[in-house]
Amino acid sequence: MNSVEDFPDPELATEEGLLALGGDLGIERLLKAYQCGIFPWYHPGEPILWWSPDPRCVLYPDHFRPSRSLRKSIRKNGFRFTFDQDFENVIEHCAAPRTHGSGTWITEEMKAAYLKLHQLGYAHSTEVWKNGQLAGGLYGIAMGGMYFGESMFTLVTDASKAALYCLSSSLAAWRYHLIDCQVTSPHLLSLGATEIPRREFLETLARALSQPGKTGTWSPPEAKTLFIVQPGHRDHSIP
Repeated sequence: MNSVEDFPDPELATEEGLLALGGDLGIERLLKAYQCGIFPWYHPGEPILWWSPDPRCVLYPDHFRPSRSLRKSIRKNGFRFTFDQDFENVIEHCAAPRTHGSGTWITEEMKAAYLKLHQLGYAHSTEVWKNGQLAGGLYGIAMGGMYFGESMFTLVTDASKAALYCLSSSLAAWRYHLIDCQVTSPHLLSLGATEIPRREFLETLARALSQPGKTGTWSPPEAKTLFIVQPGHRDHSIP
């Protein structure tokens, strides 16, 4: 791929969803990819691989299903939630090796690219705090009325689920169309995600990109006061 105009039609992707390889993670190319419903996903030592799977795993923001145990865990742990307060630390934790595997797909090149996107106001993090310490979180890209989820992590049981709960409720209040979950997993399906055909996803994406979104940094005071549950308090919905 030699320019940002070189992405093939997503309908030309393989059965697994692989559409193209090569190029770089330049800001202009990354933004163009997301606008076309395409995302990078590759491992160190590989060329950059660009994907557009069919079906697509998505989560409608108001369809997140918090279990009773998750609500109880949020109350018990006294989680506090913020946006964009520690993006670099969130992506570092997301890139760390997981207990079920030794590798990571978030390369140094990807971390640098998404940190730049964060500095430009496109990439956002959701942080979960317990006793003043980072307990979990997630990050993704927001454009128009679409949020493209990238990765999440947890250091305390249920912290990543709680982060997605906070994000989903916030995006629903802000009238976002979809959270793109990219690749289907039983875990995401259990939280309310679903699969839709790629064509439907691209049509929804086009509508979402036509509306204005929240630009710049998602910062306090709104982010800090949006969703706070302390031990002993009754559960409540996010405004």
